[in-house]
Amino acid sequence: MTIQIPRGTQDILPDASPKWQWMVEKARQLCKLYRYDEIKTPMFESTDLFQRGVGETTDIVQKEMYTFKDRGDRSLTLRPEGTAPVVRSYVENKMHGWANQPVKLYYIGEMFRYERPQAGRTRQLTQFGVEAIGTEDPTLDAEVIALAMSYYKSFGLTKLKLVINSLGDIESRKAHREALIRHFEPSIHEFCTDCQNRLQKNPLRILDCKVDRDHPLMATAPSILEYLNEASAKYFTDVKQTLDQMGVTYEVDPTLVRGLDYYNHTTFEIMGADFGAITTLCGGGRYGGLVHELGGPETSGIGFALSFERLLLALNAEGVEPEIANPLHCYIVTIGEAAEGKAAELLFKLRQAGITADKDYMHRKTKGQFKQADRFGAKTVAVLGDEELEKAVINVKNMASGEQQAVAFSDLPSYIKSIVDQQEG
Repeated sequence: MTIQIPRGTQDILPDASPKWQWMVEKARQLCKLYRYDEIKTPMFESTDLFQRGVGETTDIVQKEMYTFKDRGDRSLTLRPEGTAPVVRSYVENKMHGWANQPVKLYYIGEMFRYERPQAGRTRQLTQFGVEAIGTEDPTLDAEVIALAMSYYKSFGLTKLKLVINSLGDIESRKAHREALIRHFEPSIHEFCTDCQNRLQKNPLRILDCKVDRDHPLMATAPSILEYLNEASAKYFTDVKQTLDQMGVTYEVDPTLVRGLDYYNHTTFEIMGADFGAITTLCGGGRYGGLVHELGGPETSGIGFALSFERLLLALNAEGVEPEIANPLHCYIVTIGEAAEGKAAELLFKLRQAGITADKDYMHRKTKGQFKQADRFGAKTVAVLGDEELEKAVINVKNMASGEQQAVAFSDLPSYIKSIVDQQEG
């Protein structure tokens, strides 16, 4: 019986790997500019972390987590998202006591969600996210949003739309919560079971329901913006003004809510080209009680997360291809058994000098080796046989100019480097 890859996962094959490396490298470069430092957390955590941090009423906790018992009968969960683990680490390592505040972090890693696979939605996904924890400052909200937009624009994507909203502070959310209950309660029996369960626990999440999104009551539901108190309204105004000053274009969407319980104040999403069922590329927002809920001080943070899988779909939709160079500087063609050992030695010395080099390992004839060098697009081809061994030289051909030169073994790295510098100069 042939064993196949689990549903909802994928192999990243060598021809696709450069794109993934491209996405990772751009993320690291951008975070360096914004002064965010990388953090790595375990792929699995205590189940309680996500139940408390993400929220009992969320789809992630109720339906999507990969949870298992270890040999010590402890309940563990493969991480479904990155914020709760980062905040857990922030609290556990007492980062709130660090001299440099706020603590600005980014992560790149795999997440796991048991969802129905479709375009842009897999059961193992790779996320890039940032978290800035330690202060409640509207200009920091704008910075995080600008970082996310800058990441997408760095690829040359143009079909982007940023939507933002405010969920307000605790007081504002309480008033809005009561208004939502009054709005939905008389007809809640017309909604799905999940929405019925959410009515008293977290009615805001009804607005995020995919099953009942076309119900007439959705369109007439009270807007959170109508219930923002003075402080929350000013905070949202300051965020928008900072984005305006940065030249970051956005739309305010009063219906935008995030599916996780820990958000307050600013929330945002970035949409991409329509490439299927999913058009949301990135989501994020500010969270207030999460740090305290996980045992830390009363402090606030803001962050976002995006998946490389959806970014790839957006790149394909707009026809964006990476400019990735992986040139082969030198290919050594060997003639005769005696040349094999010397070729391995010369390859090692070339690589030690920072020169990409390769040779035949399939015992091809000379003509076949030249064809392989051509398929690789080698910039130089060096031929080594019995005659060259006797003279301690190797014949090097510059494939661009056609020029050939016998080069001493000791001079080979510098000679190849001079040709490469000239070609790439």
